Amino acid sequence: MTDYRVAEAAELLGVSTDTVRRWIDAGRVPSSTVEGRTVIVGADLAVLATSLVDEAEHDRTRAGAVSARNRMTGIVTRVVTDTVMAQVEMVCGPYRVVSLMSTEAAVELGLEPGVRAIASVKSTNVVVERPVR
Repeated sequence: MTDYRVAEAAELLGVSTDTVRRWIDAGRVPSSTVEGRTVIVGADLAVLATSLVDEAEHDRTRAGAVSARNRMTGIVTRVVTDTVMAQVEMVCGPYRVVSLMSTEAAVELGLEPGVRAIASVKSTNVVVERPVR
């Protein structure tokens, strides 16, 4: 299970740490304390990220914009697989990104809701990779 500190969650959602803390205080996203730090379970963060894409509030509260480079860090919100192909959905700041890849690749990358990933956009292809920690 992947947990995110408040600052990491804020970066993935494209908002300030204060905004994430307000959402925690308001009960919008559950959190817990691990070794004295507030953390959010990745799957819970994925649910929040999905809701933000559908809400006008996201445009009002996001901090900054995606850089001019073609790599966007985000959080996986949904993975649909069959025997051959996988559809991976991510929220990268204010953007929803969908990638089609082999099921084998999705499994090897450990892609599931709540996991941090990087979407690399090249023309009509989106490549998803896991950052090294």
